[in-house]
Amino acid sequence: MRLTQRILLTCGLLLAAATPSLFAADGGEVTVRAILVSASKQPGETDRSLSAYESTLRRILRFESFQQLGGGKDRAEIPGKGRVSLGQGQVLEFTTQSSRDDRIRVQLDWRDDSHSFMRTGLVLRPGVPAVLGGPKRGDGSVYALLVIAE
Repeated sequence: MRLTQRILLTCGLLLAAATPSLFAADGGEVTVRAILVSASKQPGETDRSLSAYESTLRRILRFESFQQLGGGKDRAEIPGKGRVSLGQGQVLEFTTQSSRDDRIRVQLDWRDDSHSFMRTGLVLRPGVPAVLGGPKRGDGSVYALLVIAE
């Protein structure tokens, strides 16, 4: 019986050691999804495509309504680089770095053709959105960006 337990334990440890970490290990890959949002102080309906993120957007940005303007995703190696075309002439360029546990460290550059809106570093957890506030739009609303590691 002890021999069987030792064999099972050894197999389990070998399997755990051989399984690559999806997010943290060098040589792994991650998909970064970004959603470009318009946030307005005017009461109104929030875009249905943002319903999963509405409470997070309200809590962090303190605006009344949100509309999705664009978005996309890109897959990058860890460490590596990627680029997401957001729409409205904007892009998100990112660099991935190793991190501990299931988290992924990213350096972000959110920009359009002539301006960099924000350069920052974040540690993302899979499936948990990060929210970045951006510049004003012509209609009085502001740009925001949801960034999610998948």
